[in-house]
Amino acid sequence: MFAFILRRLIQAVIVMVSVAFIAFLLFQYVGDPVVFLLGQDATAEQIRQLRADLGLDKPFIVQFWHFLANAAQGEFGLSLRQGAKVSRLIAERFPATLELALIAAGLALLIGIPMGVYSALRRGTFLSQAFMTLSLLGVSLPTFLIGILLILVFAVTLGWFPSFGRGETVQIGWWSTGLLTAKGWHHIILPAVTLAIFQLTLIMRLVRAEMLEVLRTDYIKFARARGLSNRAIHFGHALKNTLVPVMTITGLQLGGLIAFAIITETVFQWPGMGLLFIQAVTFADIPVMAAYLCLIALIFVVINLVVDLLYFAVDPRLRVGKAEAH
Repeated sequence: MFAFILRRLIQAVIVMVSVAFIAFLLFQYVGDPVVFLLGQDATAEQIRQLRADLGLDKPFIVQFWHFLANAAQGEFGLSLRQGAKVSRLIAERFPATLELALIAAGLALLIGIPMGVYSALRRGTFLSQAFMTLSLLGVSLPTFLIGILLILVFAVTLGWFPSFGRGETVQIGWWSTGLLTAKGWHHIILPAVTLAIFQLTLIMRLVRAEMLEVLRTDYIKFARARGLSNRAIHFGHALKNTLVPVMTITGLQLGGLIAFAIITETVFQWPGMGLLFIQAVTFADIPVMAAYLCLIALIFVVINLVVDLLYFAVDPRLRVGKAEAH
């Protein structure tokens, strides 16, 4: 177990250093931060002085080492557009994105798993076919179109939900949350549903396919021969084994929800990291883009590590395989 964790940690460090190198290249080849800070009318002396102050006159490897050291402390300099520390901007926006992603993931799991189980156990029924049709629509329709349709129906036509913003929030230390206020929940519903629909349909189809595969295995046939009830077979044996690969995919999808909430946040003007990143791209705000890239990579690495450990703990075949290898 220790060797497994150590190997995963080494892989995680290699991935993070590689991503940090790519982020560092943004500073080198995407615009000149000195020009952004001083403007086009700066004198040669001002440019030389600022380059020295920022350490841009040092060798490439030295600059990269300083970048790594600062990134490890969560420091990426100042935003070229807003003039504020990038770490503060990220800290202000991260709670909104994380809450949106967690609510969307919760909806996808709570609805997608039962739909997938029902579609597998009741193949051919009208409701099962309806679920499969809806899943095709959910996979096919782009996220921005789903968001616009939800705004049109539930915000503009029916007036049930607001179409933009985060609503009222509560400050708990440095963390701001909208989940402790009624208006916060009112505002998060439409963007969360928009973000959840693709994940929901993906989980539903995955659970259905895995469930059908498990139901064809020999140990399920043996369980039927022993006279176990359908309920015990379906939920005590089949579903339990179905959820092992689903857990892996779901964990990685949570990272995807955080990373790719950009479109949803833009449509609903949700004040999260995705909207901050879009604004950074528009204004070529390199420090914010680099910080976003490194943070998303870190989230994926951590989630992947946790999922690997859970998979190792849940699936006894992996432990047996490791023991036999040693």
